[in-house]
Parts: sequence; C-alpha cells; structure tokens
Amino acid sequence: MYEERPARLTGAVVWTRATGPADPADPGTRPVLPDGCMDLIWADGRLLVAGPDTRAYVPGSPATHYAGVRFAPGQAPAVLAADASVLRDERVDLAELWGARTARRLADEVSGAVDRAAALEALVLRRAADAPPPDPLLRAVVARLRAGVPVGTAADELGLGVRQLHRRALTAFGYGPKTLARILRLQRALALVTGGVPYAEAAYRAGFVDQAHLAREMRALTGLTLTRYVAGAVPAGPAASA
Repeated sequence: MYEERPARLTGAVVWTRATGPADPADPGTRPVLPDGCMDLIWADGRLLVAGPDTRAYVPGSPATHYAGVRFAPGQAPAVLAADASVLRDERVDLAELWGARTARRLADEVSGAVDRAAALEALVLRRAADAPPPDPLLRAVVARLRAGVPVGTAADELGLGVRQLHRRALTAFGYGPKTLARILRLQRALALVTGGVPYAEAAYRAGFVDQAHLAREMRALTGLTLTRYVAGAVPAGPAASA
C-alpha cells in the first residue's frame, strides 16, 4: 500500500509503501515517470538517493517497506550536498554521498523509529536547517516552467542569460531547463488525462502542439503510450530502490 502527505519542508512530500501481494492499483509497483524531483529513501534498513529521471525508471528487486521524502525540483542538492547532474537517472546508496559511517548511523536511527517516515522527515529537516536556502531565482524558474512559460522567456523575466540558466539548472535539477520544461509539461498533460480530459484537449491545455506531439513526448520521456498510462498500467509513483 502506498500513501503520501505534504512534508513540513515546503514543497516536499513524505511517502510510505509496504509491499504485499501484487496489486495493480499500487503505484509503487510500477515504473516511475520523470517528474523533476529527487527522493531520499529508507528501504528495509538502507538509505538511498533517487536522482532526477529523464526516462521511466523500472524498479529492480523491491524492498518490503519504504519511507521516502520527495523533494521539489531543485530542492534536494542543497539538503543532500550533492550535484543533481551526477545523480541523473541513478539510485545510489547514501554512503556514497555522506560516507558509510554516517549513512549507517542515520539508517539505524530511522529503522529504530516507531514512525519511520516521520524519522526520515526529521532527518531531512535537520539537514535543511543547516543547508543553504533554495536559490530564489531557480524556484522562480520552476514556477514559470510549471506554468508553461518558455525557457527563453523565463530567463529574460528573471534577468538570466540562457547559458547561465543552463549551468545553474544542471546542478539544481540534474539537466537543463529545456528538459525540465518538457518533463513538467508532460506531467501537466498526464494530470489532465488522469482527470478524464480527452487526449487532444489535454495536449492543447498542457502546451503541446497537438495530440501527436504529446504522444511523441510520452514515448520519448517514458517509453510508454498514453493508452497504457490511462489504462492504469503505469501511473507515476514513488522513486523505488534499485
């Protein structure tokens, strides 16, 4: 069973998942679609970091119990002290970023808690309190791209050169602003489709040229078809372990 709630860290989400008999309604059992986010995950005693995806991620051998914090786009690198571009399309043990001793101590701390999700959230809040604040310009970029503003226009509105924005985006998001814009546009369309909006109308409202354009982007970013997505085979889900 999969559950999530807003985190006390602004923009983040806390989620949990317990595996059991195969359940097609459980998003945790399905490929994870790109969403611009990164996650810190506790999985059966291990702490893992899920980097930003540019394609659908198919989980390998699943754990039995998960707790996770999903960060808003651009939020995780400062908290985790990691360059998002290095973690693009990766799932890595936290020990690779913070060292084995620290990762083991923190994993044991979460494992021993009655509420593992709350313990993981508390860990993240401690780290966030000591981390540099999110870059307000990049937060503004995300807000504009989420609203469908073109990258060049967003850069001009914020007084950033396109090349400068690209360099800063690589570290914060794991890829350039154009890739982030494509991912957020696809997420807008999928939210509409999931809400019952016809494909062609969803494509138009999300900012695609037409339904064919949406279908091509769906294939390019996820390897899936809209029909399969709508059938419930692969909705977006939590960033599971490798």
